[in-house]
Amino acid sequence: MASSTSTGIRINFKDVVVNPANLKCSSLPLFSLRNQYSVNFHLSWLGFFVAFLSWFAFSPLIPDVIKKDLDLTSAQVGNSNVVSLCATLLVRVVAGPLVDRFGPRKVMAGLLICGAIPSGLAGTAHTATGLYTVRFFIGILGGTFVACQAWTTAFFDKNVVGTANALAGGWGNAGGGFTFIVMIALYNSLLSDGLTPHVAWRAAFAIVPVPFLLTVAVAILALGTDHPAGRWSDRHKAIAYGIQNKDTLPASHKDKEVAITKEGSGDIHVTVSAAQGLSLESELDFAVNEPVTWALAVKVITRPLTWLPALAYLTTFGYELAIDANLANVLFTLYNSPTFGQTKAGYIASIFGFLNVFTRPLGGYFGDMLYKKFGVPGKKYLLIILGITQGLLSIGLGLYIDSNQHPSLIIIIVLLILAAFACEAANGVNFSLVPHCNPCSNGLMSGIVGGTGNFGGIMFAMIFRFQPAPLGKAFWISGVIAVGINLLLTVVRVP
Repeated sequence: MASSTSTGIRINFKDVVVNPANLKCSSLPLFSLRNQYSVNFHLSWLGFFVAFLSWFAFSPLIPDVIKKDLDLTSAQVGNSNVVSLCATLLVRVVAGPLVDRFGPRKVMAGLLICGAIPSGLAGTAHTATGLYTVRFFIGILGGTFVACQAWTTAFFDKNVVGTANALAGGWGNAGGGFTFIVMIALYNSLLSDGLTPHVAWRAAFAIVPVPFLLTVAVAILALGTDHPAGRWSDRHKAIAYGIQNKDTLPASHKDKEVAITKEGSGDIHVTVSAAQGLSLESELDFAVNEPVTWALAVKVITRPLTWLPALAYLTTFGYELAIDANLANVLFTLYNSPTFGQTKAGYIASIFGFLNVFTRPLGGYFGDMLYKKFGVPGKKYLLIILGITQGLLSIGLGLYIDSNQHPSLIIIIVLLILAAFACEAANGVNFSLVPHCNPCSNGLMSGIVGGTGNFGGIMFAMIFRFQPAPLGKAFWISGVIAVGINLLLTVVRVP
């Protein structure tokens, strides 16, 4: 049974420890499904994970089979990548205010259901225009990230929210790497069963994305909860008397403690106690998502603090999106031979996405650790350092490719892995910082940051689109941009 919250550099991954001031969990009880915190955490990342099964399903197949089947040029392939990211940008900006009004659970389920429709119609594309249309509407699924991060922020307290957000984001993002492997393996299996390439890639979309999207959406609606207080409309009730009475447990919270304890059984115990070891006070302690108004939106948008994580995310997550969309094509172009085709290029490219399983959580974890010692500035400077490191590694990768007539695949993979560590850890740190920026508008804030990240994806994808040769040029240009923007962010003040 837990008797205190996480202290020092340790995070409690076993017990359910609830802060009575806001009903958020100040531990990370991830290895049980007997409490609402664990259930909603796992549903949040799972919803984001399955979105990739359709959102990124084109990337591993488009360099070869889809390109040939639809008679696409390289420019049209690049255009389709940009179109997909444009849709996600729009949806993420809209999803933020929707989360603040209706709650992340309903928004997540709604996006998965809406995204399943164009996913089922992917096989109807027979021209470049048809491909653009399908990929645009499938891009709706990218908005699930906003709901994912707002959902975990609503359930976990400030001492662990960075790690919680990073774990959910990282495990969800790993769906990008998983999609590369699943779609390639399924396509090859369908070919071996006698289907033609024309039919096999279309059948793959009907077999994988649609059933998973709808199943997870139903699970979210049936098993998830909106807020620690219950319904989203009851979220204000989670706040106790105020900071001056934070050591007093109201009767309503005692009832909540009983309710949570009954949900558990056996080895699961819930302790509702004041957050010990957390001397840092912030607006985040008693913040509640408020519906977005024009006045509130203007206030948030005009704050420099809003653009610190947003522009940083532009350089890191935007870069990650562009790499996920283009890396298989770059490797296929560099090494295409009888022994190196679409399958091998896709499997190698999947490494970048799969690393999210632990790189992004590590970023969030170290963000939380630095917060305990240095406060919010610790998260800020870790974010900037990682962003600059990613930029430098991308510059090095691009220059290496362009300066060697036959670049070593091993060296390229090593540089990509190092860049992925910096890039994805920075994404984790970013969403450990976001809850401290405009905490009463967390949905709007998540939408702005997530949307700006997607804008970065469009920007970097355009670089790959219009600077296709030499192949390393897009990498080093992207790196220069990342270094420059992150250096400028050092002047933004944080709480």
